[in-house]
Amino acid sequence: MIELEGVPELIDPVMVAAFEGWNDAGDAASTAVAHLDREWKGEVFAALDAEDYYDFQVNRPTVWMDAGVRKITWPTTRLSVVRVGGDKPRDLVLVRGIEPSMRWRSFCNELLGFAHELGVELVVILGALLGDTPHTRPVPISGTTSVPDLARRMDLEETKYEGPTGIVGVLQEACTHAGVPAVSLWAAVPHYVSQPPNPKATLALLNRLEDLIDVRIPLGELPEDARAWQVGVDQLAAEDSEVAEYVQTLEEARDTAELPEASGEAIAREFERYLRRRDGGPSPEDRTRPPMPPKPGNRDDEDSSDD
Repeated sequence: MIELEGVPELIDPVMVAAFEGWNDAGDAASTAVAHLDREWKGEVFAALDAEDYYDFQVNRPTVWMDAGVRKITWPTTRLSVVRVGGDKPRDLVLVRGIEPSMRWRSFCNELLGFAHELGVELVVILGALLGDTPHTRPVPISGTTSVPDLARRMDLEETKYEGPTGIVGVLQEACTHAGVPAVSLWAAVPHYVSQPPNPKATLALLNRLEDLIDVRIPLGELPEDARAWQVGVDQLAAEDSEVAEYVQTLEEARDTAELPEASGEAIAREFERYLRRRDGGPSPEDRTRPPMPPKPGNRDDEDSSDD
């Protein structure tokens, strides 16, 4: 039994998770959760036992000095809680850590234990992958779930992925088995500029999360960082004719593929976000929260992993 002393009763809680490692190209996903934790001043209430899940020769601890005293920080996964204020407050349970080295099923079960005890209504797992996408275009974000009803309610795709998976896919499958509604949001990071950070991909993930759970996320300096990142990559590409030609090829392929999508829901979604963020835009009570999935219960839905 997990005992959560000092954690108040939460309001419409959503768990948002991201893990450094294989599922985190450009550190885009883990940086997104770190941004939420920083902007809303999250309070850590639990940390998983590092001895249970990490190989310290793979993820080494770090030594640091605190007022002349040497201390060690062990790689682990921490949980914090933040309250999003406003007329319709809600709580977010933030899970941030490193993809575990071992005992993945126990790792997921422990996180689900926290979700159950806290009354979490939805689990959103953020990820980022390398893709054939140009840095000059909006970052593609895909939202997937293993639950058909949830896909219809929240305008998501049913995951059809088959192949190697990471902790994001395993955790989503564990949620499905446990009857906990779960969604994964994936950002596609240009493979030719994969080194972190990638503020443009982080910003795109946060924008999609904002739409999904109907909260206004303070973005701070992320928009400016994203613009500066693109300008920097533009300059690097301009210095190499082969790279510039390759980027142009990706742009043409992307524009051709997305031409039919440049209307309808995509435009409406961007316009709604603009109205929410501009001064004098609609107040929270004028907006309708997307229908939330039912409370966790037994389900026999066929599950699949996502990567």
